[in-house]
Amino acid sequence: MRVVAGRFRGTKLEAAVGDKTRPTTDKVKEAMFSMLMPYLDGGDVLDLYAGTGGLGIEAVSRGMGHATLVDRQIQAIQVIQNNIEKTHDKDAFTVLKMTSQQALQKFSEEKAQFDLVFLDPPYAKETLDADMHYMVDHHLLSNGAIILAESNDVANLPIENDTFEIMRQKQYGITVVTIYQYNSL
Repeated sequence: MRVVAGRFRGTKLEAAVGDKTRPTTDKVKEAMFSMLMPYLDGGDVLDLYAGTGGLGIEAVSRGMGHATLVDRQIQAIQVIQNNIEKTHDKDAFTVLKMTSQQALQKFSEEKAQFDLVFLDPPYAKETLDADMHYMVDHHLLSNGAIILAESNDVANLPIENDTFEIMRQKQYGITVVTIYQYNSL
């Protein structure tokens, strides 16, 4: 794994050992970021299921201002911290070891807002819909925020509605990448 483009381009990233994380392949990551390019212009990023931290690091590398990376596994947190060290820009990142629900509650209490959110929960858990609605209900998304959801091809994805517009959707093998835009009413 490596950072594909931007100021950290070519930086080799560690992968977590074991089967607790599922790193996004370089091919899928490149495709994801080519879809996201129009939206990578400063702002705050949240990677709620960070794994290796690769998506948040790539987003900052390509122009986002700051990334908050959340994971509940200690092995993943260690890998994320090692990968951030390689960027030589630790101030651009915040790493939190907690569950996604704990993190969302913390952000709600802090009145945090995010401009770009990566949601790549374990496929078996299917928390995308609940995560997205929690963020809306607790005002964690800036108006026009982009959510990139990575799921498998059998997931029950949130449907387009008055709150979320599906901007793009693409399938890569069993991986489905869906980009939503949040529109506050």
